[in-house]
This record gives sequence, structure tokens and C-alpha cells, in this order.
Amino acid sequence: MLWIVTLAAVAIVFDGYDLVVYGTVLPTLLEDPGQLGSLTPATAGALGSYALVGVMIGALAAGAFGDRVGRRRMMLFNIVWFSVGMAFTALATDLVSFGILRCLTGIGIGGLVATAGAMVAEFAPTSKRNLFNAMVYSGVPAGGVLASVLAMLLADHIGWRGLFWIGALPLVTLLPLAVLKMPESPQWLAARGRYEEARRISTHTGIPVDLRARHLGIAPESVPAKLGFAALATRRFAVPTMLLGMMSFVGLLLTYGLNTWLPQIMKANGFDAKGSLSFLLVLNGGAIVGGLIAARFADRRGPQQVVATSFCLATFALVCLTFGLPLPILLAAVAVAGTGTIGTQVLIYGFVSNFYPTEARGAGVAWCAGFGRLGGIVGPAVGGLLIGAGISSGTAFYLFAGIALAGAAATLLVVTPREAPPTPVLPTALAATE
Repeated sequence: MLWIVTLAAVAIVFDGYDLVVYGTVLPTLLEDPGQLGSLTPATAGALGSYALVGVMIGALAAGAFGDRVGRRRMMLFNIVWFSVGMAFTALATDLVSFGILRCLTGIGIGGLVATAGAMVAEFAPTSKRNLFNAMVYSGVPAGGVLASVLAMLLADHIGWRGLFWIGALPLVTLLPLAVLKMPESPQWLAARGRYEEARRISTHTGIPVDLRARHLGIAPESVPAKLGFAALATRRFAVPTMLLGMMSFVGLLLTYGLNTWLPQIMKANGFDAKGSLSFLLVLNGGAIVGGLIAARFADRRGPQQVVATSFCLATFALVCLTFGLPLPILLAAVAVAGTGTIGTQVLIYGFVSNFYPTEARGAGVAWCAGFGRLGGIVGPAVGGLLIGAGISSGTAFYLFAGIALAGAAATLLVVTPREAPPTPVLPTALAATE
């Protein structure tokens, strides 16, 4: 289990790095037309959204294929895809090629984000599922912290291209370890009727797996036909799926809107380049700490109320950012905003990963990540339009606060299906029956 969580978390760290590093280099690209060409705030917002279009495509593709080809194959494929994409992006020479490569890189990111939650949910013990999902998806803000720190330390030495080359490192570091240490999910194998493989991996890893279909005499070909997105369209899941998608839409709109434009907003308010980047560091640091704390409450009390409360915290913190607070209080408010926006999205992934049964889990997480990316696309674009139109930062923060409140309302409307998932059969119990 430790290898699964570690590998998935490191992969998501690089995903978070890839998506946040654009915000760290944006001031440079805006100020120096010699890098990629003349860039306006509106165009910069659109460029920030192109990667998220790719993420949406990749997430939905993972939902279409992930429940059929397996978690492991999707993870390995997407690690290769986004690493190669980052390397080519570092070589871009103009705005057009940069935007296209950002979109293509996003496809690998979306597939990985959609698959990691399903993988971890099927390996994690029931009592710690939200915590383990939070540990993995905290890789997104951790990647943001990494991007911010490296930009402050290395940007003057390696430039924006060097920062993008760092995002290609998983190809030679993470991928070999994943090939050796990441098994296929035994729950997925059992759901596909591959009982012997599931039993072998379950015994080796100590991960519970439901093999009751075998002991009831049900043949592999009798595994339910409704897999992936088809299962999401059933009466049991249709309405909750729409609401979960809306929650992710709001969470990712806030996540990428703030990650893209917070440094520029703070720079416009009088902070220097490194000072404005420090707000990005605090935002993502607050998301990591706050998200992990909130995940512990989610395991004890259920994720729904915790997610709604976290959205409300975001509303409060974003409103506070309009008051001209002293710097220490301002930084604290930014940290709370990180918990309520990026940290909330981490909790949403955990909520969704454990909401669906095995045969629909990959599609459910993919839907959440894919539809939610529409919010991620809207966030940077709206921020660019507002700033380009001369709208004050206070107005932008009020708009984001209202959106967070809408996310809390959507969360409270989700009704969990009454039918409980099958009780796992432990490897020891399985051995006793054979």
C-alpha cells in the first residue's frame, strides 16, 4: 500500500507542478515579448485554459477506457504522455506552438488525475480512504509549492524553459519505479472476472478484495455489463453524478483561477515578483495542511459536510482578501483560501473515489476530473478578462467567493445511494474457503 500511495502522490505532484508552473512564469511572459511573442492578459488567460482543455479530454478518455483496460496501464501511459509533453513545451518558440503543446500535455495530466483516485480507493483500507486520497491529491498543491519555490530560486538561472524541463523528469525517475512497484488493482481484476490474478495480488499486498462472485458460482462473463460511463447514467447515479461534477467544476474554477492570477494580482497591488510568488506558495501550502486535516474529519464524519464547510471557509477567506489587511493576517487569509479552494478539490476527489462501486469508479473520477476541468478552463480565462478590463482585485475576489458558496450548496444536495458496496473478503478468509 505504501508504494501505491507514494507513486500516485509523486505522479500527482508533477501534475500539480505542470499546471501551476504556468502561473509562476506568466509575469515574465507578459513583460518580455521576446520569449514567445506579444502577450495580453486576455490571451494569457486563454493560454492558461488550453492545458485544462487537454486535461478534460484526458480525464474523459481515461473514464472511457480506464475501467476496461485497467488502472496500472492507464497510470503508466499517462506518466509517459505528460512527461514528453512537458519536454516539448520547453522547446516551444511561439504562442501557437506553446498553446498546442500545453493542451496536449494536459491530456496526460487528465488521464493520470482520473486514474490515481480510482487506484488508491481500491487499495486503501476503508477507515482511511479519505486520508489516503487526500495524501495523493495533495500532490496538486504540493506541486504548486514546488513550482513556486523553484521559480523563486531558479528562474533567474534557468529561465522559464528550465522550469518546464523539470516537469519532464518523471519519464526517467518515476516511470521505472512505477513499472516495478505498481501492481494492478485486485478489485478491478475481480470485477473483470480475473479471480486468480486478483487473489494472487490480494494475498501478496494484503489488500482486501471482493471475490464473492467466484464463491457463488458466478462465471466471469456474468460480471455486470454496465461499466464506466454507462453505469453513471443509471437511475442510481445520474443525479449525484451531475452534482459531483458541479462541485468539481467550482473547486477547479477556484483552484486554477487563483493559481493563475494570484501572483499577477498581488504584483499589481505593489508586491515585487518574489513577494507575489510567495502568496502562491502560501495558497498551496495552506491547501496541503488544511486538506490533510480536513480529510481526517472526513473519514470520521463523512466527506459531504466537511466539503461543504470547506467551501464556506473559502467564501469567508476570499471576502477577507478585499479588506486591505496587514501582511501577516493577509497571508493567513490566503492560507485559509487555499484550504477552502485547492484543499476542497482534494477532498472532492476523495469523496468521488469512494462514492462509486469498482465497475464505475474510474468513470466517476474521470467525470469529476473532466467536467470539473470546464471550471478550470473558465477560471483563468475569466480572470484574464476581468484584469484586462481593469476590474479591481476586490471585485474578482467577491466573484470567486460567491462561486465557492454555490459549491457548498451543490455539495449539500448530493444524496448517497442507499445500496452499500459489497463487504470485502480478506485474503485470509479467502484462503480458508479454498
